[in-house]
Amino acid sequence: MGLFGGLAAFSGTGASTLNGDELATISAASRSLAGMVELARHIDGHFLPYYLFMHFWMKAGTAELWLRLPSAVAIGVAAWLLVDLGRRLHSTRAGVVAAGVFAILPSVSYYGAFARSYAFAAAAVVFAFWALHRALERPSGRRWVAYGVAVALVCCTHLFAVLVLPAHVLLVRREVLGRMAAALAVGCVPAAVLGLIGYGERHAISWIPQRGPEVLLTFPKMAAEAEVLGVALFAIALAGAVLLWRANGVRAWAAALAGWLVLPPVLLLLVSWLVTPVYVDRYLFVTAPALALLAGLAVASLPRLQVVAGVAVVVLGCLVALPEHVDVREENGRMENIPWALRVIKAEPDDAIVYGQSQLRAGFDYYADSLMPVDVLRSGDAPDPEGFGYPEQPDVAAALAGRERLWVVWRGTKDSGLKEDGLKPVEEVRQAGYELETAKHSTDLPGLTVALFTRTEQSTRATRRSATKTPAQGTERRRRQAQEPGGRTR
Repeated sequence: MGLFGGLAAFSGTGASTLNGDELATISAASRSLAGMVELARHIDGHFLPYYLFMHFWMKAGTAELWLRLPSAVAIGVAAWLLVDLGRRLHSTRAGVVAAGVFAILPSVSYYGAFARSYAFAAAAVVFAFWALHRALERPSGRRWVAYGVAVALVCCTHLFAVLVLPAHVLLVRREVLGRMAAALAVGCVPAAVLGLIGYGERHAISWIPQRGPEVLLTFPKMAAEAEVLGVALFAIALAGAVLLWRANGVRAWAAALAGWLVLPPVLLLLVSWLVTPVYVDRYLFVTAPALALLAGLAVASLPRLQVVAGVAVVVLGCLVALPEHVDVREENGRMENIPWALRVIKAEPDDAIVYGQSQLRAGFDYYADSLMPVDVLRSGDAPDPEGFGYPEQPDVAAALAGRERLWVVWRGTKDSGLKEDGLKPVEEVRQAGYELETAKHSTDLPGLTVALFTRTEQSTRATRRSATKTPAQGTERRRRQAQEPGGRTR
């Protein structure tokens, strides 16, 4: 089942193109070790362990499949651990159904084919619950060390993955209180360090809006990345928690698994209200294994026809979510389709290109061929050491001198770049004498917009007059300026 889960995740890597977050992984992991530490001092500090891993992984290449392979492997590990955890809590049948449900979730196909740390976080969380069960089943120093290591991995994979750890407290027993507390405390050291770093960098997530309690209603859809399937599985999972609660000797685990599922979104919303807005759906992917595990326990607890019910849940679940599976595997499955933008750009000789957000340049560098327009604002090949943007020339008009056609690309809708208070680079292009000729936006939000601007006739004539001035005319003009009030001479 681990192989099945890994293959299901890896099947989503082929067609969908890299998006901005994955390109940020390439940008960060491509730097020197000192460069990654410098970046972590300003942005994405809590991703530093993942970036360090990818730094060495990328020594073998940066192809899409290679970049996403570690996430698919992590999903396979999570599925394998779910099988054994289900066996420990109920039966092998429960574990197999749980792994099957986990594998057919569209969210698993998405994050299992995503060059970020979310699949690692899900695997680490399952590992932590699995290790805790072993330590509670037969306490020993070695098993408590393994549990502490698992907690540390949870903390290192993603900062908000730690929101599952309060569910562990529901499993504490008096006779193991000291050893469990020690393992938790040591394992949470990375979370304390990365949390302090993240708090100092909260400006980097200022784009996240504040959310109200109504956002919790969309949580089942988010966990599965499919509305109908998510709501159905959430109901089955709650039934699984109730059935497990009624079983003798596993009430604490029923509460812990329910906490694994529902505590992270509630706690993330509380952090948003008390500290800074941080509620983003993808931060909660660590709850997907709990959704699958509780569903597997519910099916295995049926009085009869468990096998038939398990097959039905997996097969019907996959069919119900088929549209979402198709969307995830399309070229625009990550909703930032740079190859589409490259096809829209019909470059002619001497065309120029300007990026509405300078970090978009990384994606065009990755996918573009030699027929790209001239990147006139670029002033360096290396990204900003403190972020993912690139240094650019400040004078847009001067950089565009002599260019008749200009392509402008930005992340977002047409209106987001063309409105009066839209993107600064677009406004500077207009001030330089260019008018919009055409604009196209990709299908999904936020998507990309590709616009073609051309010089106005008046601006073109002015440029040509300036270019045809004789040296004598230029000298006479400078002499007159030097004689006027306020004129300067060298």
